[in-house]
Amino acid sequence: MHPEIILTADGSHTLYVPELNEHYHSIHGAIQESRHVFIQEGFYHCNKNSLNILEIGFGTGLNVLLTYFESKKTGKRIYFQTIDNYPLKSSIIKELNYPEILQTPTGGRIFRKLHNSPWGKKVNLSYTFTLFKIQADIKHHLITGMFDIIYYDAFGPDKQPEMWTPEIFKKIYKTMNTNAIFVTYTAKGKVRRTLQETGLDVSLVPGPPGKRHMLRGVKIKGKRKYRISNTEQ
Repeated sequence: MHPEIILTADGSHTLYVPELNEHYHSIHGAIQESRHVFIQEGFYHCNKNSLNILEIGFGTGLNVLLTYFESKKTGKRIYFQTIDNYPLKSSIIKELNYPEILQTPTGGRIFRKLHNSPWGKKVNLSYTFTLFKIQADIKHHLITGMFDIIYYDAFGPDKQPEMWTPEIFKKIYKTMNTNAIFVTYTAKGKVRRTLQETGLDVSLVPGPPGKRHMLRGVKIKGKRKYRISNTEQ
């Protein structure tokens, strides 16, 4: 694939993949979308002081970067495992403007460090944040570890339906601790039903700007249902 850098509505970059006619993030704001979907609806819905996070789709590294800064604010210890089969070229990464938009003193250093960290090796971004990048095809990869939050950030179900199958979600479900959170930007009915059938308690919650809804699931033993959040009733 040959992604192109695109400027989104909040001033932050995303990538456009002509071969799929798909963007890595919302054109209404890349940082804005990631903060809403993965930080607000995922990270802050788990009250543990020590979190194991699994991300499907490392991409630009934006979700890792945002999670790192939220961990610094909250004092939470983070183990962050991320799986992606197609790492971006360094020539693209160095052009992304997230550190400049976020305007944090250590943003550029951390962004470079998380991208320069070797694949297949656990690396400490700080003494409280461990990153483990795995280059693999999730369809065939054996996931190790148990997790409190799942960031599901693969390309859309219309573009890559093979990434949204019952087999993959069942594999992920087995790695989720009780009360673990699963978040994804899509609100597709088929995805919602598949997650529900996998065993998650699924909520349709407000989405980021430009998107009415998104999905959040919770692993609750003995409960398999779909509901609409109070804000949508």
